[in-house]
Amino acid sequence: MSLEVVGLSKNYEKNTQVLNNISFQVKEGDCLGIVGESGSGKSTLARVLLGLESYKDGSIMLNGQPIPPQKRSLLRQYRKNVQMIFQDANSSLNPKLPIWKSLLEPLDNFKEVKPSFLAHSNLTRKQIAENLLEMVGLGKEMVDRFPGELSGGQKQRVGIARAISIEPTLLICDEPTASLDVTVQIQILELLSELQRKTNMTILFISHDIRAVTYLCRKMIVLKEGSIVDQFMLEELYDQDRHSYTKALIKAASID
Repeated sequence: MSLEVVGLSKNYEKNTQVLNNISFQVKEGDCLGIVGESGSGKSTLARVLLGLESYKDGSIMLNGQPIPPQKRSLLRQYRKNVQMIFQDANSSLNPKLPIWKSLLEPLDNFKEVKPSFLAHSNLTRKQIAENLLEMVGLGKEMVDRFPGELSGGQKQRVGIARAISIEPTLLICDEPTASLDVTVQIQILELLSELQRKTNMTILFISHDIRAVTYLCRKMIVLKEGSIVDQFMLEELYDQDRHSYTKALIKAASID
C-alpha cells in the first residue's frame, strides 16, 4: 500500500507554520526515513498522517484514499491499516493492565481482522499474546507482567508487537529508539528490519538521529523548520551536493 503526500502545509495558532509544502512518496514495502532536529515538524507530520491532526493545504493519499477519510466507515478501515510506534512506549501501555491485555487491544477493536499468524489456529487469548511476544523476541512468561515490571527495551518491543498485531500496511515509527541505550537501539532497529522483510510492511521511520535512519532506511528526507531541505537514497548520503544541514547532521552523528 503506497503513501503519497503532495504540497502538505499546516499552520498553528497565530499563523505559525509548522509544515511547509511537504511532498514525498513511499511505495509498498519501502522504508522512508524522516530526519530532523527537534522543532523540524517531524512529530506534527506523524500526527497528521495518523489523522490525529487536521490539515487544509495539500493532499495525503494512502493507496488512493485521502487521509483522514471523511466517511466514518473509511476512517475505521484507515485505522486498521495504519499503526504507530511511539517514542515513549508507556504511552501505548496501560500501567493497570497486564501485558497480554494491552497486546490484544487492536485485535479486540478490529475483530474482523484475521492476521496470518492466526490463520490456522485455535488459540486462547493469552496464547495469542504469547505468540505476539515471541514475534518480537520476548518470552511467554511476560504475558502476566505489568508495564512497570519491564525494562525500556522490553516495553518498546511490546509496543511493536501491539502495533503489528493486526498486520498494518503502514507502520509509523516516531522516534522509537530515542529513549533507549545504544545496544537496545540496535536491537530494536534489527527487529524492525526483520519484521519488514517478513511482512512487507511500508514503514515511515521518524528520528532526529541520522544514524538510526541510515541503519534501517534506503531512502530519506531531511526536515528543517517544517520544510524538506534534502531528499536522497542511502547510497547518495555522502554526495557533494548534499544540503549543508544534512552534512551537519552527519557530522554531529559522527558517521562521516
